[in-house]
Amino acid sequence: MLKIALVAGSSRNNSQSGKVARFLRQRLIQLGYTDDAHSRVIDLGLAPLPLWPADDSGPWGLYSKQLIAVDAVVIISPEWNGMACPAIKNFFIYAGKAELAHKPGLLVGVSSGVGGAYPISELRASSYKNCRLCYLPEHLIVRNVEKVLNTPAPCNEDDQRLHARIDYELDILVKYAHALVPVRAAIDMTNPEFANGM
Repeated sequence: MLKIALVAGSSRNNSQSGKVARFLRQRLIQLGYTDDAHSRVIDLGLAPLPLWPADDSGPWGLYSKQLIAVDAVVIISPEWNGMACPAIKNFFIYAGKAELAHKPGLLVGVSSGVGGAYPISELRASSYKNCRLCYLPEHLIVRNVEKVLNTPAPCNEDDQRLHARIDYELDILVKYAHALVPVRAAIDMTNPEFANGM
């Protein structure tokens, strides 16, 4: 059974990104890829990380342990003013090799309108550098998020297309997760000379 973490990257409590994360987690369970015991939603709106650098009072210790144990990660980022929101960028300042190196990551952009692509581009460009997360060549964009993924069954044609795309993307994530297990085991990540990416 795969261990999968879904990071809801909004700093808002009760966010649409959190809704998407919980929907994707439930779908992973329904498809038989994981179960309740092996999947986690890390919701940065419910338990926010202090602005880095910080003392040990925040939830990073728990998040780090959860991430170290997983085989794959889903990163969900809302688009705020055409950018990835500050909470998810802050998350990647905390995350390092120990948590994410050589694990597959599915990027999910979230927009209340027809946007959602800019966070994907921004996170692909810089967030993997030191943590070495391996983003899939596929990604999801959830547009008009308030109107979709509100029920287990699709409510309209757009929702139906999105449901089908989600199943397709999650299947790819799972295949990458299985394939990268031996890769991670074969790579020596203890060399301090190469602690950071280039």
